[in-house]
Amino acid sequence: MDLDAFAWLLTDEGQRLLADAGAGLDRGEAELALQARLRRRAEGGRVAAAMGQATLRRRARAKFGAAADGLYFTPDGLEQSTRPAVAAHRARRLAAYDVRTFADLTCGIGGDLMAVATATGAACVGVDLDPVTAAVARANLDALGLPGAVDVQDGTALATAPFDAVLVDPARRSGAGRRFRADDWTPPWEFVERLLAGDTPAVAKVAPGIPHDLVPAGVEAEWVSDHGHLKEAALWGGALATARRRATVLADQGLATLTDEDDPVPPGGTAPVGPVGSYLVEPDDAVVRAGLVTAVAAQVGGHLVDEHLAYVTADRPAARPLARSYEVVEELPYREKQLRAALRFRRVGTLTIKKRGVDVVPEQLRARLDLRGDVTATLVMTRVAGAGTALLVRPVD
Repeated sequence: MDLDAFAWLLTDEGQRLLADAGAGLDRGEAELALQARLRRRAEGGRVAAAMGQATLRRRARAKFGAAADGLYFTPDGLEQSTRPAVAAHRARRLAAYDVRTFADLTCGIGGDLMAVATATGAACVGVDLDPVTAAVARANLDALGLPGAVDVQDGTALATAPFDAVLVDPARRSGAGRRFRADDWTPPWEFVERLLAGDTPAVAKVAPGIPHDLVPAGVEAEWVSDHGHLKEAALWGGALATARRRATVLADQGLATLTDEDDPVPPGGTAPVGPVGSYLVEPDDAVVRAGLVTAVAAQVGGHLVDEHLAYVTADRPAARPLARSYEVVEELPYREKQLRAALRFRRVGTLTIKKRGVDVVPEQLRARLDLRGDVTATLVMTRVAGAGTALLVRPVD
């Protein structure tokens, strides 16, 4: 989609064509027939733009919900955009600092601009190097009636002093695929470090796999998970930093968070390890990535089952959503032949296999066990004090 075609989509005639394309796809109308029908009203390039945008809106519903039908997307922008719940959480943190002017230096299709403008009412400015992407972000702000301006510009050249806070989301993909080295990001890691250390409070969205030793001194690293799925890490610099490490879990019950101040075990310290108790506790991936598993253990008065694994055991379950708990029913034989016999004796036919720290492929093991009973069960394959262990457990709601 080029800039002229997108600009035409925003006209009254373009909006009618886009609505017709979306309705046709929703009805299940064959795409070739739908395109042929729409070409009676507009030339091919405009029809292609309408069809492409209608298709992206359908894909975007999984991330943006019903709001997707009123927004605009590019393929890369949709894939790389922040999930609305995560963007809203970040915006609420900025609102708590009374941010009134905000700049997104790599705004993409405007996901964070929309969230910050909604949560704070701040005067928002977004910049992006790609003219079509910038136009899409501008259109999204307009579609929601939100204040803000978007320009085609290199965010690394934007003066940040006039703003209360700025955001950068370095691109971690190129034509060759995902780029794992921070120095290969755009903007590069060197710029991100300077921004976080600057006078203007800044936040950087980064990959959740970022190594702890890459986080600059004085910067808070926050790992965020949405309904059990780890989505990103955010680095908070300057006055925005309130801890060294933080895990935030978003769920239907609300928001739960842990920081390094909740962890009784200092970095490099020895975590308590002991035998399996009444419950096995599986911390959320955000907690694991933040290195705060021992903080969960402290909350439930428990300990690790193995010093190298992120499983906690205790005599009471942990609070959701920071962790999921399983009542330990019994320990079963770890060797496959004896394990099969034990499960068949218990008439297990439907088996969920969870594993951590052992060389087991759940799908392959389940097939080899060849269970045919009428009982549904959950099996955890892990290590306890270094030894392979099989635990029959019951999920705690």
